[in-house]
Amino acid sequence: MLKDHTVSTAPQIPPEKLCRILSLDGGGAKGFYTLGVLAQVEAMLKGKLLCEHFDLIFGTSTGAIIAALLSLGYKVGDILSLYRQHVPTIMKNSTAGGRTKALDKLVVEVFGDRDFTHVKTGVGIVATHWHLEKPMIFKSTVAQAHGRKDTFIPGFGCKIGEAVRASCSAYPYFERFVLKTGQGVTVELFDGGYCANNPTLYAIADAVKAFGKDYADLRVLSVGVGMYPEPKHWVTPKYMAAWLAKACLGFTGLQLLQKTLDVNTTSMEQLRLILFNDIQAVRINDTFQQPEMATDLLEADLEKLNLLYQRGWESFAAHEKALRELLT
Repeated sequence: MLKDHTVSTAPQIPPEKLCRILSLDGGGAKGFYTLGVLAQVEAMLKGKLLCEHFDLIFGTSTGAIIAALLSLGYKVGDILSLYRQHVPTIMKNSTAGGRTKALDKLVVEVFGDRDFTHVKTGVGIVATHWHLEKPMIFKSTVAQAHGRKDTFIPGFGCKIGEAVRASCSAYPYFERFVLKTGQGVTVELFDGGYCANNPTLYAIADAVKAFGKDYADLRVLSVGVGMYPEPKHWVTPKYMAAWLAKACLGFTGLQLLQKTLDVNTTSMEQLRLILFNDIQAVRINDTFQQPEMATDLLEADLEKLNLLYQRGWESFAAHEKALRELLT
């Protein structure tokens, strides 16, 4: 833990500069779709790191993992390699404890002891406070604070991995997470998707209310995880392990969680369109109706996950003109 009020090295935004926002939805294993979109965005920027282009990168749950890694300077291809290595291993577990243990291992291996002073741009990692029943957003710089600036500590004095672990705790399918902040306060957190599965509004709030930017100075790219048919509950030997895992969870409970996250995501986007329709933005979260696209947030089949990644490419192509105007 941080023991002092170390200042983040994330660059500040000059008054005359546009504020470019990247917002990444939650959605578990479906984050492969997000990476497919971002791989093409990175190519459009001619290999420029996304942390060098975007001034704020917000993420929830699987979006928090991606946002955190991007803010540290990772390229999209490197994040994809990590997802291919770890996501099937995490999701094939049949219990919340097993999935949580695998997630903890990933967080330690990937993020280590790095904290929010190591990021290269403004970042927001969205989690939900279990007892207060409101968002707890881990931020990188005091410029993002809406109050209590004198006591601000980047990421509440926590490690980046701790914030990511909290944001990904989709209870009851992952265990809730308890951490101690740099102020010595113990908090219990769970998945940020319960309060903001689409964190775009929170990122806009930082840009406008904290950074003092005008709406005309914002450029927003909001990326979801795609919308897919509900999986059938028949089973073949190839998918026996995944089927057993979901059967142990209860299909109804998983469907309810997915529905909760989808409603939250759609509601946030509808509010953005109503309240901030004058902000230049592109939202990518396409729907795929083909039966072979049926999946959910606990998908463990790497073939299916790679297919989601390819669908991200297709979504980029469908929005390419608007993205080019937004980004370049």
